Amino acid sequence: MTDVASILRTKGSQVYTIDENASVFEAIQKMVEHDVGSLVVVSGHAPVGILTERHYLQRVALEGRTSKTTRAFEIMSREIVCVTPETGIDVCMNLMTRNRSRQLPVVSNGRLSGIVSIGDVVKRLAKEHRQEIQYLTDYIQGNTITEATWTAAVP
Repeated sequence: MTDVASILRTKGSQVYTIDENASVFEAIQKMVEHDVGSLVVVSGHAPVGILTERHYLQRVALEGRTSKTTRAFEIMSREIVCVTPETGIDVCMNLMTRNRSRQLPVVSNGRLSGIVSIGDVVKRLAKEHRQEIQYLTDYIQGNTITEATWTAAVP
């Protein structure tokens, strides 16, 4: 089974962050600029929360606050679940399901080193399943399959 590191090798390790004292307006601008639905909220370099589009809708728009005067730390989720590069994607799926989260920040050696989304995990699982089906189909049809072929097919 694939781990988080293999997903980050494919998608990259870019993580968009925002300082906890930044305004929600600045956070929204950054999300739009980078076409992302969430930002990791940091204090220094340490992740302290996550801010999503949903947080804006629920905790600013619906509560009548203004995005220019509300600070990121006021509306972010403080209880973030982080993973390491060695975490398996099956564990990521379980964490996302149990915690009802769509993103998992990746921390390595105490520093933020990437982010994995539910889309990243599902895409990787689908790729692995397609490769496994192709391998089994080739096997059933009597096509020659070597260990090198199998190893190359499943990262």
